[in-house]
Amino acid sequence: MRNRSNSAVRLDYYHRMIYKTILQYQNPVTGLLPAKPFDQLAWVRENVYSALAIWGLSLAYKKSLDVNEDRARCYELEQSTVKLMRGLLICMMHQRHKVERFKVTESTNDAIHAMFSVRTGRQVVGDTEWGHLQMDATSLYLLILAQMTAAGLQIIYTLDEVDFIQNLVFYIRCAYTVPDYGIWERGDKSNTGLPELNCTSVGMAKAALEAMSEIDLFGRKGSPASVIHVHPDDISRCRAILASVLPRESNSKETDAGLLSIIGFPAFAVDDPVLVTDTKNVIVEKLQGQYGLCRFLKDGYMTVKEVGFISVFILDLKKIKRCIKDSV
Repeated sequence: MRNRSNSAVRLDYYHRMIYKTILQYQNPVTGLLPAKPFDQLAWVRENVYSALAIWGLSLAYKKSLDVNEDRARCYELEQSTVKLMRGLLICMMHQRHKVERFKVTESTNDAIHAMFSVRTGRQVVGDTEWGHLQMDATSLYLLILAQMTAAGLQIIYTLDEVDFIQNLVFYIRCAYTVPDYGIWERGDKSNTGLPELNCTSVGMAKAALEAMSEIDLFGRKGSPASVIHVHPDDISRCRAILASVLPRESNSKETDAGLLSIIGFPAFAVDDPVLVTDTKNVIVEKLQGQYGLCRFLKDGYMTVKEVGFISVFILDLKKIKRCIKDSV
C-alpha cells in the first residue's frame, strides 16, 4: 500500500464527500445539477455554488499531487467544473433573445429564467409564472466565471460566447435601478410578488462588474476581441447605492441574511470596513436564533400566514414537473 501524506488522505475524504453529494447527480449530457436527488429542476444559483465546491477541491489537489491518481482526480474535478459552468452558459444562450429585449424594456417578463430542465437545459415554466428576474444569480455566474478564467480554466470557447458574456454584462449593469425578486425569489417582504431594489443584487452585480472588467475570456490565448469591457460609472453607481442603503436590504426589509454574501464571500462588494461591520452586527442582532439565522424579519415562508401562497407554490412545482415528464 502506498504511503499517503495526511493532507492527501484528507483530500480523498473530501473527494468521496463531493462525489456522494454532488458529482454523482451531475447530468452526463447537460452537465447540470438538480436541486435535490432525482429532481429535474436546475437552479442557476445553486449550480454555481456547487461548481465552486468542485473547483475548490481541484485547487486543493493541485497543491498536493502525491501520485498519478491525484493528478487524474484534479483533472476530472476541473473538467466537471467546466462542464457545469458551460451547461449553465448554454442554458442562458438559449434565451439570448431575452437579454436583447431586456436591455430595452427592463421588464420582469424579459428576464433570463432562474431555473432550467436538467435533462434538456431548456426553460420549464413561462415568463410570468415565476419571479425570474434575479440579478444576483446572473451576477454570481459572471463573478465566478471571471475568477475561474483568471485561475486558468478554459470555459469560454468561441467569440460568439464572448459576445454573449458581454451582453450579460450589459444585462446586469442596470442592477442599481431595476427592481428584482432578490435572492429569495419573493420580491418584497410581504411576498405579494412585487419586485424591489435589493442590496444583495446590487452588491453581487458590482462584484461581477469589477471582476469582468478587462478580463480576457480566452486567457493566455486571447486577443483584444475576447476582452470584456465594463463602464466604470456602473460600478460607481452600484457602490453609491450600497453606501446609501446598507445595512438595510431593501425598502421593505430591515436586513437580510443574504447580505452576508456581499459583505463577505463570495462577492466582498462593500469597500468600507465600518459599513461591513455595522451590517454584520445588524444581521446577527436581528436574525440570529437558536439554530442559526433566519432569512429576514417576519419571514412567512412555510408558515400558516402564507399557507395560500405555499399551496400555489407546490401546485406550480407539480405542474412544472409534469411538463418536464411530458416533454421527455
